[in-house]
Amino acid sequence: MTSFADREKEFEARFKHDQEFKFKITSRRNRLSALWAAQKMGLADAEAYGKEVLAAQFEPGGDKRVLDKIVNDLVAKGQKITPAQVRFELDHFAEQAKQQLMKE
Repeated sequence: MTSFADREKEFEARFKHDQEFKFKITSRRNRLSALWAAQKMGLADAEAYGKEVLAAQFEPGGDKRVLDKIVNDLVAKGQKITPAQVRFELDHFAEQAKQQLMKE
């Protein structure tokens, strides 16, 4: 009985760790994506824009809200970009964020 309880606790701890790691990856991905988009838009305050993108993650829709925000903001600034291109960048930055976090 003890080994089952130990395995259950281990599973719960691993699940918690994995969820926290996913959250960190997503947050860093959003920040990196926001900095990339801010540069493309020529924004002076990239950090403020980064906070807006991070806030979009917590609105209903999560990743879709982030994608839509970046696409809409880029288009509003005259950039010709598609959601697929932004999705590609989000995926690229997610992998980059994962690698950075694994080195920490």
